[in-house]
Amino acid sequence: MRALVLDRPGSPETLHLADLPLPVPEPGQVRVRVEACGLNPVDYQIAASGHSDWAWPHVLGLDVVGIVDALGEGVTSTHVGRRVAYHGDLRRPGGYAEYALADASVLAPVPARLDAVSAAALPCAGMTAYQAAVRRLRAGKADTVLVAGGSGGVGGFAVQFAALAGARVIATASAHNTDHVLGLGAHQVIDYRSEDVAARVRELTDGRGVDAVVDTIGTASATQGLRLLSYGGALAAVAGRPDLHALPPFTTAPSVHEIALGAAYAHAGEKARADLAHMLADVMALAADGRIDPMLARTVALDDVPDALVELSGRHVRGKIVASITPGPVTRSS
Repeated sequence: MRALVLDRPGSPETLHLADLPLPVPEPGQVRVRVEACGLNPVDYQIAASGHSDWAWPHVLGLDVVGIVDALGEGVTSTHVGRRVAYHGDLRRPGGYAEYALADASVLAPVPARLDAVSAAALPCAGMTAYQAAVRRLRAGKADTVLVAGGSGGVGGFAVQFAALAGARVIATASAHNTDHVLGLGAHQVIDYRSEDVAARVRELTDGRGVDAVVDTIGTASATQGLRLLSYGGALAAVAGRPDLHALPPFTTAPSVHEIALGAAYAHAGEKARADLAHMLADVMALAADGRIDPMLARTVALDDVPDALVELSGRHVRGKIVASITPGPVTRSS
């Protein structure tokens, strides 16, 4: 099969096409004929250092949509020919290939009214935002929610989920992304490049602060968000924990939630892995019903993924990029 492989830790430019043996599903696994695979920042981040569990060459790609092609021993939860989606285990070979293996327990059937490419835009970013805004923060009609990084993948979905729940949404984004983020459901957008975010949040909330924060930027931003919470507020940290020492103890009494979607494979049991399928089914149903936008920016061919990952690493991509996997000749870049 054709696959985009990494021979050793490195930058996205070192990825190249190769011909690999067709994988054979083990007990409890299925083989998927890949139709589409979503690109995520974790791809280039982990490529730079590699992983101790990888065998070389390694195939990246976590957000896979395709047709079940073969069943491993004991699999009765799905059938050959079904279109499924899943968020994969970063310790294992991924979906930048014509075929991939997955645990049967993490598969979510793709609704018939949702195309494969749109479905592949949803797993990592959509499920992370869903877990943050819906599961952990439980955003609702009486809440004001701050989304730091509202134009990115996770941030854009968080804006949508919070708005869908009836919350007032304040988001940060650069000025040229303001209309995009407002279109996703934000009520106000703060230009983090030209405005003082903390001062503007205080102004917009009459000094009260916000009830919840989804931070997709990093530790410094999450720490600022912690200071902007009203009494009893909650923060979901996607890209880095806040410094709890920034607040005196027993004052605003915040709660902090760390979101680590992929840790369900390495640090949890079967129940948590099965929940990945449940969450993804919920997210895909919302997209299929038109209640959330998959935010598909564009599709790329398999051999264009390295350039797209370089672009993604610049942290200015609006929405999601998805690789459409189609049969083709095997070539190797020099």
